[in-house]
Amino acid sequence: MIIALIGLLWIKDSRMDDFRLKKLIEETLHPKLPENSNYRQACVFLLIFERLGHPFILAIQKTDTEGYPWRNQVALPGGHVDPNDKTPLDACFRELEEELCITPDQVTPTGSLGHFQTIQNHNIEVFSGLWNDKGDVRHKTDEISRVLEIPISDLMTVHINRQFHGYIPDVFQLQYPVLDVTIWGVTARILHHFLEMIYISRSEL
Repeated sequence: MIIALIGLLWIKDSRMDDFRLKKLIEETLHPKLPENSNYRQACVFLLIFERLGHPFILAIQKTDTEGYPWRNQVALPGGHVDPNDKTPLDACFRELEEELCITPDQVTPTGSLGHFQTIQNHNIEVFSGLWNDKGDVRHKTDEISRVLEIPISDLMTVHINRQFHGYIPDVFQLQYPVLDVTIWGVTARILHHFLEMIYISRSEL
């Protein structure tokens, strides 16, 4: 079942299908920006790439710095939207290049997955994209301890086994233990939304 669900993102020769993913994102209802909000605007990239015919998500783990609000947390690459950024997507590309040295020509944007708020009063717009260059990345060591390649099949296994489908658990329950880390907080909510989008679309198979 999990292989079939992940197959929504692929075509027969195991290459990433940006058309199918764009269509799926366009047809899904995503969280909207709350009205009359005073959130600080931020953005992240949910980047999907292929390793040996299987889809992965590119994530980062923050540094183990005392007093750092996101200490050791797993996150998606991104950051704040600055006044000089023309659009949130432009900000996302800027942050991606600053954090991981991934340039815009290496990414095919596939749409926005909506808005997610944090307890630090940030509103995060999530952009999906296909990373076309799977070479080594160079990360900012003052903010990022390491780069993680997370199999989407592992995330979906947790999603199904923990019965996350159909509702959003509270912050203490909504956790995705994968590899040697546990993803929680706003990143877990973003992944929950992404995995639900794939899970609900299984009827299209």
